[in-house]
This record gives sequence, C-alpha cells and structure tokens, in this order.
Amino acid sequence: ARARFAGDGPLVGYAGRLVYEKGVQHLVHAVPYLLERHPGLRVVIAGDGPYRDELQSEARRLHLDDTVRFTGFMDSTQLPAVLAATDATVVPSLYEPFGMIALEAAAAGAPLAVARTGGLAEIVEPGVTGVTFPHGDPGALAGAVHQLLGDEVFARRMARRARTMVTERYGWATIAVRTAASYAAACREHGTFQARRAAALLVDGRARIEIPDGNLLAKEGAAS
Repeated sequence: ARARFAGDGPLVGYAGRLVYEKGVQHLVHAVPYLLERHPGLRVVIAGDGPYRDELQSEARRLHLDDTVRFTGFMDSTQLPAVLAATDATVVPSLYEPFGMIALEAAAAGAPLAVARTGGLAEIVEPGVTGVTFPHGDPGALAGAVHQLLGDEVFARRMARRARTMVTERYGWATIAVRTAASYAAACREHGTFQARRAAALLVDGRARIEIPDGNLLAKEGAAS
C-alpha cells in the first residue's frame, strides 16, 4: 500500500464517505500548508460519495493533482493495509456520532488526528491516543497533522496506545461481557419493577384493574 500511494515524503490518509459533513474539504485545504513543511507529502482519500467531484475540483484548483489521490471505495482487505501504511490518518468530520473509522485506523496502527467533536472526542485522548483539532479549521487540522509528521517517535507511541485502547474497550470480547451485564441488570431490575407495580395497583388489599382509554372494555363496563 505504501509503495502504491506514498512518495518521497510522509503519507496522510482519510477513509469514509465523501459528503460535506465528513469535512474532507478541510483536509484538502490543509494540504498546501503541509506540503511546505513536508516535501514529497502524499494524501490518499479512500471512499466515495456525492461530494467527490467537488473535492477533486478543489484539489485541481489548488494544484494538488500529484499530491492528493482519490481511490474510490476500498474493500475490507485493502483499507486496513492503506491505513496501516499512513504516517497519520485524519478524521476531519464536522460531526461524528461515534467514529468507527477512527477505531479501524487505530486497530491498523495508524497515528490519529481527529476533529474534536461527537464520538471522536470520546475515542481519542489528546496527547495519549492521538491529537485533536477544532472541526472546520484547516489551519488547526494542518497543525495537528504536522505534530504527528514532525515527531515520529511521539506519533508511533500514541498509535500503540490507541491500538491497545481499541482492544481493551471495543474488542468483541469486551462488548460481549458488557452486553451480557446489561441484560443481567435488566433481569434483576425487572423483578423489582414488577413488585413495585403490583403494589401500586392494590386498593384495600385487592388488585385494581386499570382499563386504558380507548379500550373496548371501557364501553362494556359503562353499559353494564
């Protein structure tokens, strides 16, 4: 993957849908700044979507044809290899409810630079498992990526921590244990809830029958 996409300098990656809210436009706008500081830099953008043509047009306008590569969709074998080959993977979303691609990149061993928004802010701890930047700010994005590219030891140390974090917090075994615990707690609470509900329905020691509004039984009760 690195031989295919990297040049003489570092390789920066993005993976995901190409739509406005993913913030890929801010990554494209940050590339000229990064090129000044990292000659030979290449950027690989994996994914597809309705915003692709506009992003490619913007890359051409900035004379980045030889720097930014749009690969289109990648399958589950190709994508981890590309992420693992990067010196920094960027997740520049304007909003991200969870941030699965950040977990995939971390699992592949890629140093992470992510927007400080939504679920991404919960996944990445700044300076520990990656670096963060305010969303919608190409300058801040470029600064965060430069921090990773300028200190390989720092970047790889955070990548190792992120990979460990993914295994410990988001591995299937961990998720299975948490899911089972949630069901067990629900079962315990169900008995207590039913006991409280039964007690609330007792009137003078006898069960009180409640008929919901609109139930046909209500009409029968009124007629009798």
